[in-house]
Amino acid sequence: MSDTSEPRKHLSVDDPKTRPIRSYVVRQGRMSPAQERFIAEGMPRWGIEYRPALLDYTAAFGRTAPTILEIGFGMGDTTAAIAQTRPGDNFLGIEVHGPGVGNLCKLIDERGIGNIRVMQHDAFEVVRDMLGEASLAGVHVYFPDPWHKARHNKRRLIQGPFVHELAKRLVPGGYIHCATDWEDYAVQMLEVLSAEPLLENTAAGYAPKPDYRPLTKFENRGLKLGHGVWDLVFRRRG
Repeated sequence: MSDTSEPRKHLSVDDPKTRPIRSYVVRQGRMSPAQERFIAEGMPRWGIEYRPALLDYTAAFGRTAPTILEIGFGMGDTTAAIAQTRPGDNFLGIEVHGPGVGNLCKLIDERGIGNIRVMQHDAFEVVRDMLGEASLAGVHVYFPDPWHKARHNKRRLIQGPFVHELAKRLVPGGYIHCATDWEDYAVQMLEVLSAEPLLENTAAGYAPKPDYRPLTKFENRGLKLGHGVWDLVFRRRG
């Protein structure tokens, strides 16, 4: 997002198996004492540390349930809202932005949300090393950094190699849901997702916004000004 409630997710991609750089640019900002406290108190309870071994979802969440991966949750407001409306699903959120991690821990604590786990690490390494094939019910990627300058487009998260890795980790019928407010990025997302043979589009192009994804303050403001928002929902072929 572009406002203070949901910062852009500064993620980029090359081939996840050979890429020598991280999947993000850290624009950390200053963390408040409260955010630092919520990380210190919350991550031991709801955090999952990176390690190059497959993650046991049942052990991590304390139950067996469909697991949704969210890459780049910003300040966590959307993640918390979706998790509350879908209590039967597990949500694994990944974010490198410290203030956002702290804020999501705060929301989990204040609202008593039990179906979210948090990781503060490179999403590509987590997907590559910790998430088994055919293990996810869904993937959410909302408003990633558009890297709008043409020479920076290669840094965008939604690129063929990484989408292929995500698709392999979906169960048959599992979905990838992306959203962006940059039209040229929406076009690229549609092209990349459509080119992945493991996926099929659930719509004839862009999808209606699913009811579970709430509108943010930034999005509401943009829509009132006539700005577009594009959702894409693709499913893993059976």
